[in-house]
Amino acid sequence: MIFNFDFLDSDSQDRDYNNLMEYLRKQHPEVLSKIAQSASPEVKQIISQNVQGLVGMLPTGDFNIKVTTDKENLAHLLASAMMTGYFLCQMEKRRDLEESVFGSDSLNKSSETEELPESE
Repeated sequence: MIFNFDFLDSDSQDRDYNNLMEYLRKQHPEVLSKIAQSASPEVKQIISQNVQGLVGMLPTGDFNIKVTTDKENLAHLLASAMMTGYFLCQMEKRRDLEESVFGSDSLNKSSETEELPESE
């Protein structure tokens, strides 16, 4: 899987300089491919379920499903999936770090007893 920059080519790109996009453009395709493949099966599953929920999910065996959208909405969907992936990878790293420091048993106990702060 290689990141495709062509979907971003538009007039708005001239107005909005994106430093991260320039950084990505300078990366070798093999580097981007390696990073894309590093996502765990758990992360891929959650992103897949999220995108299916956003697009709508019908059983493909009984339906011939076609989704129509415009470039801007597709870009928003892709950005959402990318941000979800980034967030999940960071949470996965945090979980692994906590497991290595405290052990897996302490994670289960802390999640059971931890309470969310009350909103005012």
